[in-house]
Amino acid sequence: MPTKKLSDIYTSVLDLVPILEGKTAADAFKSTVDLAQHAEQWGYRRYWMAEHHNMAGIASSATVVLIGHVAGATSKIRVGSGGIMLPNHAPLVVAEQFGTLATLYPGRIDLGLGRAPGTDQLTAHALRRDLRGSVDEFPQNVVELKNYLGPVDPTARVRAVPGEGVYVPFWILGSSTFGAQLAGILGMPYAFASHFAPSHLHAALQVYKDSFQPVGELKEPYAMACVNVIAADTDEEAKYLSTTLYQSFLNVVRGTGKPMQPPVQSMDGLWDASERYAVQQMLRYSFIGSAATVKEELQSFLTETGVDEIMIGCNVYDHAARLRSYELVSDFFKKSE
Repeated sequence: MPTKKLSDIYTSVLDLVPILEGKTAADAFKSTVDLAQHAEQWGYRRYWMAEHHNMAGIASSATVVLIGHVAGATSKIRVGSGGIMLPNHAPLVVAEQFGTLATLYPGRIDLGLGRAPGTDQLTAHALRRDLRGSVDEFPQNVVELKNYLGPVDPTARVRAVPGEGVYVPFWILGSSTFGAQLAGILGMPYAFASHFAPSHLHAALQVYKDSFQPVGELKEPYAMACVNVIAADTDEEAKYLSTTLYQSFLNVVRGTGKPMQPPVQSMDGLWDASERYAVQQMLRYSFIGSAATVKEELQSFLTETGVDEIMIGCNVYDHAARLRSYELVSDFFKKSE
């Protein structure tokens, strides 16, 4: 099979809706709408937001509300969840929510599902009240959700209205081989979180391909990988901007919650050797530099993995610089129709 080129595949946007140091959630929402509108203009395929809770630097906790907000502010780009953390929700509620979104914005809504809580255990308890078996029941909950959003069945005792007959596209999200196998067995597209959990990427992609069964409309496996990208006019500028990304993941390593921090001239003195190693391991698939540098590294990643689509997260403090990064990268990929 010929080697894929970046111009052969689509690329998409992952937005965590970051709250910047000194700014508010309202500011984050304005930036998200602006970025989504630009992403649509530049030909990105999808615009996904992720469910996180109790995090001072992330404003996407009410993910469904934001999906509707962004979809209403755009006209063509697909908008979805990367993802909805299904253990936090009853499948029927998710079916009704996404059935409503897909009815309002037909042909534009994606439903990506994850099995992690997207938060700490105390907050997970506050969200669900009962933690017994929630994660272990993920496969059954996915099937239940698919049934609610499946063909109309007037005889069903419990129905998603709106929802049934809408056929919202489902994705399984994961950072291990568990979700990969489930996506394969259920014949669903699969998205891997290599932007923060790179170690199982190749194994998960192989498990997905090996276990894939064409159950529904998807006849061949379709895999997407998410990576971090910071592109700028020069390598030096990109490296400077990337210190915001490093600080964000340093907070993850330390378990501290802070708004997104502005870039610094050097990370020296901000982390010790073990913290630096941990952050660098998590950020293995981060491509930082000028357009030429990033294009070469993204092509190597595509050649290495053979994925069908790449999703890009861009943790940059300055909104204009973040827009510039996505603009530069958009030139490498196939444009969404």
